Amino acid sequence: MKLETRKLALSGVLIALGVVLSPYHIPIGAAKCFPWQHLINVISAILLGPVYAVINAIVISTLRNIFAMGTLLAFPGSIFGALFAGLMFKKFANTYLAALGEVIGTGIIGAIIAYPVGILFMGRQAAIFGLVIPFIISSFAGAVIAVLLFELTALKKLVMKKKVSIQ
Repeated sequence: MKLETRKLALSGVLIALGVVLSPYHIPIGAAKCFPWQHLINVISAILLGPVYAVINAIVISTLRNIFAMGTLLAFPGSIFGALFAGLMFKKFANTYLAALGEVIGTGIIGAIIAYPVGILFMGRQAAIFGLVIPFIISSFAGAVIAVLLFELTALKKLVMKKKVSIQ
């Protein structure tokens, strides 16, 4: 199977998983905390790289909104985490740093970008730091699950040996 075909197939599986898990979220303030998105962001970042991780985040956020299982905050809340996780893993090849990139990208950058999105499109008058805490909680939970998935399974050995990674 060609490299691009493998990447597309894995992306499809991760996107489907993201949509199927959408009903399971934790409401915290104006945000629907969706740790599964962050888990998928980290996995996408490690296995597929930053470009596919961002594309997966955009597609999952779009489908969640189409099916009324998410809010517009899903876009900034997932895109920047996927990007930072992908860039950190690409540079350092370390699952912990990919997870940290997810938390920083989503919890800080995504929350700051989400503020005007919430004000302009959702009528939310929350303080800017009203989104930082929920985004950090959600992204941290998903990142921890992703790290545990890699550390407690044989997946880490396969990824590091480039037997599974299709970057």
